[in-house]
Amino acid sequence: MASTLPPKPTPEHSTATAGGMAEAGHARPRGLMRWLLTTNHKEIGSLYLIFSLTMFFIGGIFALVVRAELFQPGLQLVQPEFFNQMTTMHGLIMVFGAIMPAFVGLANWMVPLQIGAPDMALPRLNNFSFWLLPVAFTLLLSTLLMPGGGPNFGWTFYAPLSTTYAPPSTTFFILSLHIAGISSILGAINIIATILNLRAPGMRMMDMPLFVWTWLITAFLLIAVMPVLAGVITMMLMDINFGTSFFNAAGGGDPVLFQHLFWFFGHPEVYIMILPAFGIVSAIIPTFSRKRLFGYASMVYATAAIAILSFLVWAHHMFVVGLPLVAELFFMYTTMLIAVPTGVKVFNWVATMFRGSISFEPPMLFALAFVVQFTVGGFSGLMLAISPADFQYHDTYFVVAHFHYVLVPGALFAILAGAYYWLPKWTGHYPHLRLSQWHFWLSVIGVNLTFFPMHFSGLAGMPRRIPDYALQFADFNLASSLGAFLFGASQLLFVLVIIKCVRGGEKAPAKAWEGAEDLEWSVPSPAPLHTFETPPDFHPHRQH
Repeated sequence: MASTLPPKPTPEHSTATAGGMAEAGHARPRGLMRWLLTTNHKEIGSLYLIFSLTMFFIGGIFALVVRAELFQPGLQLVQPEFFNQMTTMHGLIMVFGAIMPAFVGLANWMVPLQIGAPDMALPRLNNFSFWLLPVAFTLLLSTLLMPGGGPNFGWTFYAPLSTTYAPPSTTFFILSLHIAGISSILGAINIIATILNLRAPGMRMMDMPLFVWTWLITAFLLIAVMPVLAGVITMMLMDINFGTSFFNAAGGGDPVLFQHLFWFFGHPEVYIMILPAFGIVSAIIPTFSRKRLFGYASMVYATAAIAILSFLVWAHHMFVVGLPLVAELFFMYTTMLIAVPTGVKVFNWVATMFRGSISFEPPMLFALAFVVQFTVGGFSGLMLAISPADFQYHDTYFVVAHFHYVLVPGALFAILAGAYYWLPKWTGHYPHLRLSQWHFWLSVIGVNLTFFPMHFSGLAGMPRRIPDYALQFADFNLASSLGAFLFGASQLLFVLVIIKCVRGGEKAPAKAWEGAEDLEWSVPSPAPLHTFETPPDFHPHRQH
């Protein structure tokens, strides 16, 4: 067996071969083919991020259609059927097309750099994982042009709305979700293989940066729950096209079964969208506090605890379906229990900043906004966990407020923080400071003006997913709609920041931020196409 292995290259030889691939016999394709065929983790990471930004603006336009309709009662800018399609498509595109691909793009770019790997473990699979996504979302968006319109049953696609009463395009929606799910599973396999096999010599698991840890745990979550989603949408497909009755009570099925299956996927999915955010914030706060992260090991264990508990809380979305009392109590307490490891994380971030030499650069501003506002989302989540109270809050705008406080100033702000933090490494230039600050402050004002009033309209009894409402909710909705348009417009500043950053600006050194210690800051800025062809010199004491 040993005789069939190629001779082990010397460091000089390996550098020459890997670095010279482009110039040697393997001439790199140019133009469109370069991007279609690339197996380089940095280029694929960039593709994910560009795709995510595109989907973010498409999903954002759909959200603005919703907010324009709700600007005041009695407007009817769009038909109620189209309004329902907009709420559904906004949710699907933001969750599956914007937030998740953004985190996968950050993982593609940064995980190999942070662990000293030359690339992802499975580069061709990486390319395939990405190119499934444009196919999936082109298919999903095309449903809007089909007879009967696109999906109109909410992003949670509850049966029987999504089966017995669904538009004909639902089969296309199911196929697009299958394709996106395959992409997620393959990407997760790749990330696990990379982290477990390609760490720099001397880097133990407990030496890895927290962004790598959170992504490792997230990838296991994806592999565990994506097949459940695949199963439930396949059962929907059977109900629609083949006469089965999985979710049809008239045929002996049970619509509540759908909710159990969907939320068994859906709640870990929420943590899939927030755990990498924890990792990004755990990299940024120590850097700009110029201190080591407080409680590194407890952060790792808290992340794992959140992931495990996320499988034990799904029915808190279903308190009103008539669960047995013992089930309501169980899910109420497990949901509250998740606040403990989450609280450990918030405590550690605050303790890291305590008596630190803090500088308020754009990444730190977004990270701080994340900590404060994600905590607000956590508190409203605790209110929803209390089952008797949830009977009042369920399916009101209070739930919309809670979910968006977790995902917008939570996941999205962490993505923006990560982008500002790593842009110098990607482009070789610092982001424009004044524009970045304007982007931050307008985003914070826009987010809170949009979603904070929703708590009150929900507590006052306004149901979600309605195209019109009673007069007593008018003021709250006016504020929310104004905030939404402000927030949407402010994201154009982010695009301007990126364009200016790519085209030029203040040059960034290899170590772009004074307190940054992880391995990615040991390579030049911008990062060359091939990095760590020879394993880097890793010193554990630098990390934690």
